[in-house]
Amino acid sequence: MPGYGNSPPAETVATVQGRVAFLDHVLQELGLRRPVLVSPSMSGRFALPFLLVRGDRLAGFVPIAPVGSKDYTAEQYHRVQTPTLILYGDRDTRLGSQALRSLQHLPGHQVAVLPDAGHACYLDKPDYFHRVLLGFLHQLK
Repeated sequence: MPGYGNSPPAETVATVQGRVAFLDHVLQELGLRRPVLVSPSMSGRFALPFLLVRGDRLAGFVPIAPVGSKDYTAEQYHRVQTPTLILYGDRDTRLGSQALRSLQHLPGHQVAVLPDAGHACYLDKPDYFHRVLLGFLHQLK
């Protein structure tokens, strides 16, 4: 994502609208129709506003303790119809539980808490993470 890791900052993603447009462009360029968007941590700054504005373009959404979940209201989350699997590690007591408090307002969501896993639960418990993720993906078919 622009501005994260070793990528330089970009003015085009300085706003919420810019981040939505950026992610929309990436999905279009990749030719992805109705993908499942997996959003760990900082990618929440891109994925959450996209979900709220363009959630109908997604077959599913998998937030993994995303940053920015508290920036939106329960009413905004209630309008989303995208099937969602909320994931976090039980040792991520700050961001994981905070994200759950906000994201639990998404209708029809599921929650999976990975035992003995921290914020990067997909790295701490990759086998368990992949089993849960694949189970969710199979439900979408």
